[in-house]
Amino acid sequence: MRIVVTNCNTTEAMTKEIEAGARAAASPGTEILARTPRWGPESAEGWLDSFLSAAAVLDLLRGLDEPFDAVVLAGFGEHGREGARELLDVPVVDITEAAAHLACLLGRRYGVVTTLDRTCGLIEDSLHAAGVAQNCVTVAGAGLGVLELTDERRTESALLTAGRRARDAGAEVLVLGCAGMTGLDRKIGAMLDIPVIDGVAAAVRLAESLVALGLKTSRAGSYARPLDKRRTWPH
Repeated sequence: MRIVVTNCNTTEAMTKEIEAGARAAASPGTEILARTPRWGPESAEGWLDSFLSAAAVLDLLRGLDEPFDAVVLAGFGEHGREGARELLDVPVVDITEAAAHLACLLGRRYGVVTTLDRTCGLIEDSLHAAGVAQNCVTVAGAGLGVLELTDERRTESALLTAGRRARDAGAEVLVLGCAGMTGLDRKIGAMLDIPVIDGVAAAVRLAESLVALGLKTSRAGSYARPLDKRRTWPH
């Protein structure tokens, strides 16, 4: 089984971190193909970045010339998943949606801890579109930009503070709201004594399940194939 995992930004170092997290979560025999958009923002932190990222990731996906069985979109709250499902004939799993669905299996209410406060509304909208917002009690910003997550000690401290706020608001499960936080789920979970879900790991496992079950995106309506027309893409 081959799963393409796309970073939502152009920072190669983050792609490498996402790749490591995806490989750690994958089953034996699953090959992870981590890919970075060739254009777009260096980090996605707001509406403008998100829309640019979505277009860049779709451009990346349409140009893949290697066989693959599923796609994981490793951008938390970013746009593009619906377009990718129209575009591709394989299952497309978004880390935001995957993590939220798993959280709903582990507790009645969950919270998301993310990077900057400015991204909270974006994530809330993404959860609403996925149909899982009603179980989310809060989306808490940790006060760190995406590119600051390389400072492990600072990131851990900020996530613990935001996680406590989410737990105090009634969250029974926590979701890490950025692909750059991958790998911190167990440490934060042990410190807060509640389940913590890494979206990259959740999405990889769900993608494997869909492929193993022989399931693909429905073409009966919302995700029908794109209309045949001329489209101009970046060169």
